[in-house]
Amino acid sequence: MGKPTGFKEFTREVPRKRLVAERVRDFSEIDKPFPDEKLMQQAARCMDCGVPFCHTGCPLGNVIPDWNDLAYRGQWKRAIEILHASNNFPEFTGRLCPAPCEEACVLGIHEPAVTIRQIEKTIIEHAFEAGWIQPLPPQTRTGKKVAVIGSGPAGLACAQQLNRAGHSVTVFERADRIGGLLRYGIPDFKLEKDVLDRRLKLMEAEGVAFRVNCEVGKDFPIERLKGFDAIVLAGGATRPRDLPIPGRDLDGIHFAMDYLPQQNRRVAGDLAVAGGGLEIAAAGKNVIVLGGGDTGADCVGTANRQRARSVTQFELLPKPPAERPANQPWPYWPMKLRKSSSHEEGVDQRWSILTKEFLGAGGHVKKLRTVNVEFLPPAGGGGPQMREIRGTEREWPADLVLLALGFLGPETDGLIAKLGVEIDPRGNVKTDESQMTNVPGVFATGDMRRGQSLIVWAISEGREAARGVDRYLMGATALPTKGEADLPRI
Repeated sequence: MGKPTGFKEFTREVPRKRLVAERVRDFSEIDKPFPDEKLMQQAARCMDCGVPFCHTGCPLGNVIPDWNDLAYRGQWKRAIEILHASNNFPEFTGRLCPAPCEEACVLGIHEPAVTIRQIEKTIIEHAFEAGWIQPLPPQTRTGKKVAVIGSGPAGLACAQQLNRAGHSVTVFERADRIGGLLRYGIPDFKLEKDVLDRRLKLMEAEGVAFRVNCEVGKDFPIERLKGFDAIVLAGGATRPRDLPIPGRDLDGIHFAMDYLPQQNRRVAGDLAVAGGGLEIAAAGKNVIVLGGGDTGADCVGTANRQRARSVTQFELLPKPPAERPANQPWPYWPMKLRKSSSHEEGVDQRWSILTKEFLGAGGHVKKLRTVNVEFLPPAGGGGPQMREIRGTEREWPADLVLLALGFLGPETDGLIAKLGVEIDPRGNVKTDESQMTNVPGVFATGDMRRGQSLIVWAISEGREAARGVDRYLMGATALPTKGEADLPRI
């Protein structure tokens, strides 16, 4: 815990953001510095709650009260040891995680929850600034070789854990840079890429090998995988959900993950679209984003920075309540209204909207035709029934439409098919409890295995997959599972 009376003395406070008028002119991170004395006050709010439900809210099982207490006392070096024991990349989760731990915070039952995510971010940044985060290559090698295919957070976490166990790990990435969605799916205003590169340099110094522009099955023949003792599939859930309605073939309608990576490349200094593809930009256009999740919010923030004329966001489902609904009691993750920094920057949000048709002229989208919907109680044991509301049809000007409707699972017609890996009923790679597929020695982890999810789940998945691989290769494993202490970092 922090200070015994801290939760009574201090209210929840988070870093201030740069002014909207300033931050929409660049792609830099938006939070202003948060003074240590304020951070320590926030850590002091952590209660002696007896049973810390924040542990159960965190997929990594982070030992949150312990490092909260250490942050309160200014013992930053010990704090990062505890934090790193369960989280390979707190600099990523401290910026990107939606913090399910905070929704499970005991203080959050009747007061604003402890600012766990901000404390986590501050601990790791203190450690980097102090020079405590140094490469830790394994003292011995096992002679075993592992291929990790995919370099998102699940693949990177798995690779780092396996390397620490002494295996020789090669990470394959089909894009031109390592990082997966961290690199090309998350805008720089949420994660500046030097934060990612800082960690990748450490992993390289520890002995992890990275191969970019290398799609296994195309650039790297399947047969060459026989040179590895185990294979981990960590390619993510990359099949976007489409909207097959009239007018879908018009120009100006794009998947979010065709749009967002282009801006990340521009920020990185790339002068041309990768592969010579179509340039997608929002400047001067009426932009409509279909989908109300995090990816849709990232599209909103990016479109505003590209000087869109207007930005509108549609969500099929009803507007969530502002407070925790009664049927989702603490400590469960509640489906309530959440505003991102992108929404603060300007967007017309609409709920209970169904897009019926794209309308165009000259082969390019010009309008959307929509209708309002309502959801009726389930009937006959099924789910809620959607019904269109008569008289609510409307047309909206749209020069650019971005589809941020979620993802259906991994691409199954390439590497997965060639390896003969089974797919489960949801379209994800089927595995056993050790995350091994039906093919011996071939494992799957992250979104490829569990479906579209959170970064904190991806890291947790990668760590658990590493345990499965290590046990498969060595007959036993000393790698930690959720909630266990890991190898020393400092």
